[in-house]
Amino acid sequence: MPRKWWTLAAVVAGVFMLVLDILIVNVALAGIGNDFHSPLSDLQWVVDAYALALAAGLLTAGSLADLLGRRRLYAAGLAIFTVGSLLCGLATGPLFLALARAAQGIGGAAVWATSLALLGEAFRGRDRGLAFGIYGAVLGIGAAAGPLLGGVITSGINWRWIFFVNIPVGIATIAVTLGLVTESRNPAAARPDWGGFASFTGFLGLLGYGLISSAHGWSRASAYLSIAGSAALLAVFLAAEARRSHPMLDLKLLRKPAFTGSLIAAFGLNASIYSLFTFIVLYLQQPLHYSALQAGLRSLALTAAMSVASAVAGRLTTVISARLLIGGGFVLTGTGILLMTGLGPASAWTHLLPGLIVAGLGGGLVTVPLAATALSVADIGKAGMASGANATARQIGLAAGVAALGSIFAETSRNGFTHGLNVILVVGAVVAYACAVLSFILIRRRDLLPPPARQPGSQPAMLARPADGRDPAG
Repeated sequence: MPRKWWTLAAVVAGVFMLVLDILIVNVALAGIGNDFHSPLSDLQWVVDAYALALAAGLLTAGSLADLLGRRRLYAAGLAIFTVGSLLCGLATGPLFLALARAAQGIGGAAVWATSLALLGEAFRGRDRGLAFGIYGAVLGIGAAAGPLLGGVITSGINWRWIFFVNIPVGIATIAVTLGLVTESRNPAAARPDWGGFASFTGFLGLLGYGLISSAHGWSRASAYLSIAGSAALLAVFLAAEARRSHPMLDLKLLRKPAFTGSLIAAFGLNASIYSLFTFIVLYLQQPLHYSALQAGLRSLALTAAMSVASAVAGRLTTVISARLLIGGGFVLTGTGILLMTGLGPASAWTHLLPGLIVAGLGGGLVTVPLAATALSVADIGKAGMASGANATARQIGLAAGVAALGSIFAETSRNGFTHGLNVILVVGAVVAYACAVLSFILIRRRDLLPPPARQPGSQPAMLARPADGRDPAG
């Protein structure tokens, strides 16, 4: 088999594991909490440690891949992710597990930052479109199957095996990568912005810690100090980036309203329905007493609807503007979330069903044009940066959403689990509707570069999203 198809196999195997580990862990949280006797704040870190590490490393990993070699960094990322998976499965407590999840996130950042570049280097012509299409389809399958597969493994064996199953896949993928994937790098690559990486990582860590610690009450000084420290580090990061000749994030991109709108939409999508998904699955397993497998099956209403809408949106992007698709998708997402409110102690899971379907359709409509918009606002030389910034915003949205909603839930659930869930559902709907308004205002056609200007060279195709537009960071 030609090397290019081995490259495709290695790339889709790696990113499939990463997508699974974003969603598969949700159905295992109840079992993890029971085994470790963990409060909600510890369970939040199981999700947030992965998302924060992934967000912190994406932009820097792209620079390292161009400098050191994409195959080399992809293999290194897989190795770190695989070792992190082993440590997750061997975890003896919530702190151990959170740190191991962070290791997974660091490895995942290297894998995601190099995956599309490897495909772009290996494929040309029609085969490139086919490769990106397969890549997108595999990501969609991973997103839809994650909760179900997590339920099967957790109910059938143990939650630890959702991490152990990554080990043989990771080892085999590393072997294929090192033996059959061609190395590539950018001869003109600049050195990574380590100062920007350090300040940005500190900002994310303190933000996550501050929001999660607020679940114990805002009377604690640590919550305020962490939030203040994160704001200070964000200011340091922005000031440093403004002065660098080769910044991690070119702040000039923010002058385009469409780019800012795409970042807000990326953040808001994960801060609303994706973050709420964590608490919905806990509701299915705790008050309703469903097993992990039963919860995973019921969550298919959301993930399957997203996959269907993503496929449809890929075709609609040629006839409907990105602003209408993204804004309209957020309206559907917010409406679906509101349909899930009104839960009471006697409610059955079917109360959630219409809302899960509508919110899933909305999320799918947002994802495809959002990925394309993030690339269309930047010229060829900054396409990778724009794509990485969009993926980073999504992971920050997930981490901040889980942390903030968890803090609100911890305070309001004193009157019952369903009361707390109803409150954060309303909050999530408000976030979605706000993103709809901002998307309609900011994502303007005149800010987007015309497709013909982006096609002649090879680099934009390397950095473009798969043919169906799915965003691997989501």
